[in-house]
Amino acid sequence: MEEVVVTGMGCVTPLGNNPNELWTNLMAEKSGISNIIRFNTDAYDVHFAGEIKEFDPSPYFNVRDAKRYSRNIQYVVHSAMTALENAGLDPKTVDPTRAGVILASGMGGMDVYYDTSVTLSTRGPSRVSPFFIPMVISNMGSGEVSIRLGWMGPSFTPVSACASSNHSIISAVDQIRLGRADVMIAGGTEEAVCPIGIAGFAAMRAISTRNDDPERASRPFDKDRDGFVLGEGAGVLILESLSHAKKRGAKILARIAGVGMSADAHHISAPREDGLGVKLAIEMALNDARITSKDVGYVNTHGTSTPLGDVAECGAIYKAFDGHVDHLKVNSTKSMTGHMLGAASAVEGIVTVQSILNQKVHATKNVFEKDSRILLDVCDKGASNHNIKYAMSNSFGFGGHNSVVVFAKD
Repeated sequence: MEEVVVTGMGCVTPLGNNPNELWTNLMAEKSGISNIIRFNTDAYDVHFAGEIKEFDPSPYFNVRDAKRYSRNIQYVVHSAMTALENAGLDPKTVDPTRAGVILASGMGGMDVYYDTSVTLSTRGPSRVSPFFIPMVISNMGSGEVSIRLGWMGPSFTPVSACASSNHSIISAVDQIRLGRADVMIAGGTEEAVCPIGIAGFAAMRAISTRNDDPERASRPFDKDRDGFVLGEGAGVLILESLSHAKKRGAKILARIAGVGMSADAHHISAPREDGLGVKLAIEMALNDARITSKDVGYVNTHGTSTPLGDVAECGAIYKAFDGHVDHLKVNSTKSMTGHMLGAASAVEGIVTVQSILNQKVHATKNVFEKDSRILLDVCDKGASNHNIKYAMSNSFGFGGHNSVVVFAKD
């Protein structure tokens, strides 16, 4: 069975549009969360988000095409192309039948759904754009990237809410391990910071309402957390078989050591309080990597800042590690980026790889008083050096979808 390695990374996030900028800002504890400027929020219960405010589509989209592609697609095309550059991989040098694209999205082109609904109701059906359907369907990120590259290998789109990107990575790993591909582009994208996205998540009381203090609204593990902060963006990893990467002399950033998936089989949005589904996914990933919990030095948690989710996840980690957590550091990237939904675990996978490369972990921002039920070191005292041979990235989605990826130092 082929070993799978990471050779390139690309992203668009509220904290920067490349992995190094993202990492630098995370280590400096900068926040990408602020008041929304894309639309007027006066009538909404929530006025802030992890909004992409600086993004230029022009390197990969001309002016006409930029109007025909949703931000969802623009973000992930940018991330995929820059990830290929980061990997030093010329797409034309790859056997197109042995290269694939699996890019996830939890919600698809939500802003286009909203805008088109307004157009339909105010101007009538004749004014609906012929590009509406291609702009909103969740799979078009994978489709657009594979078309641009001419890659004809496995190409599809996992849709499992906030677990989507990890499922994308896991699916891509499987294609390489099974011998179906030599190179896979994996990751995810999301653009839910739009009127219907903010209104919808606010209506179900899932997101924070700290309008007076946006930068301190996302507070994973804090006793006074009141919900997640909606974010947006994209993240992409270039995955290759070890033999293919070695043959072309690629720089290996990290190895994919193990993967795990499970279902809570519990509730459409609330996690199991006993954390059993998460524990199962963690144990599956450890078994797949052929390591024990003692080998894992760092976990980039799902860590959304929800009252139920943070406690359930940290409890599951504690149980999966049999209480042996003195060597373990956990943190939440979402404390500074917000929750990028279907893109979150791809971006957090990039952060996990950066942590391995730099042997450092970034702080969890806004932990003013840690929830007493959380028995882990949540990096609330700041960034620190840490010995990391194996690191885990967790991601869970509405519907009870659990996904875990274990990365390893090369």
